[in-house]
Amino acid sequence: MLQYCGCHNLINYIPKPEGHANMSTEQVVSKTYLHGSLLRDIQSALDKMDKSITELSIADLAPVDEFHIGGRAATEQFMAQLELSDNDTVLDVGCGLGGSARYAVETYQCQVSGIDLSQEYVDTGNVLCEWVNMGDPINLQQGSVLDTPFDDSHFDRAYMMHVGMNIEDKTQLFRELYRVLKPGAILGVYDVMQQEQGELAFPVPWADSSVTSYLASPNGYIKAMTGAGFNLLKQNNRREFAIEFFDKLHATLQARGGPPPLGLHTLMQESTGSKINNMIANITANCIAPVELIAQKP
Repeated sequence: MLQYCGCHNLINYIPKPEGHANMSTEQVVSKTYLHGSLLRDIQSALDKMDKSITELSIADLAPVDEFHIGGRAATEQFMAQLELSDNDTVLDVGCGLGGSARYAVETYQCQVSGIDLSQEYVDTGNVLCEWVNMGDPINLQQGSVLDTPFDDSHFDRAYMMHVGMNIEDKTQLFRELYRVLKPGAILGVYDVMQQEQGELAFPVPWADSSVTSYLASPNGYIKAMTGAGFNLLKQNNRREFAIEFFDKLHATLQARGGPPPLGLHTLMQESTGSKINNMIANITANCIAPVELIAQKP
């Protein structure tokens, strides 16, 4: 396990770097995730794995489309707490490539709408849905989770996985989610949250610098949630799970002599090593940890 020297004073705001001065925060975040040839690189990796597009399963895509700590194992544990059923309409907040949406549809037979800032991720995700014959129950669209196009009281469930770290205005985030959820609806959050006060090592998977990193503590999330009207049902710190996950990942990579053709390195490209190493160091120092929060709209 990598070690890190510890936490220092947290810097919550640094001016936007040159080239970002006239861009909104959401535009800067979207640019951070820009790949440029993501679908082509995924298809190339699948070719190396001898995987035919006409015979793909969601398990084949999981190494690249579960862009959060713990991957598919984390998704399974998290989704099991949302009480999903085949009659549910579900909102995937910050859907990325739609991997969690495809898992939800296959496992619970629900209908999922996803929204994400990155047009490239949304476009790629919709193609991946077509590849696994899930174009009908899943609709991914580009947009802001702070101002969604959905009607009031529309969804039975909503979830977000490693999204809030890029959102400064968490008060508006949870107000918007409260608006679009039906009374009695369940909301699940699985985000990286601040633990001890400290300055993170950058880059990390969600941000190249503190410019687009808006970490909050679990208490900060809970305050924004309950302030919007939600009732907190459950809180679960997943730090030990994360440490074990990265230990196993390291052992697997050592055993095979490097990464497989398809994985999170397909998304993060040449920055993968530094981003993952910094995240492990930050978790080891207890500056951050993945945390689950389950809440309900009365």
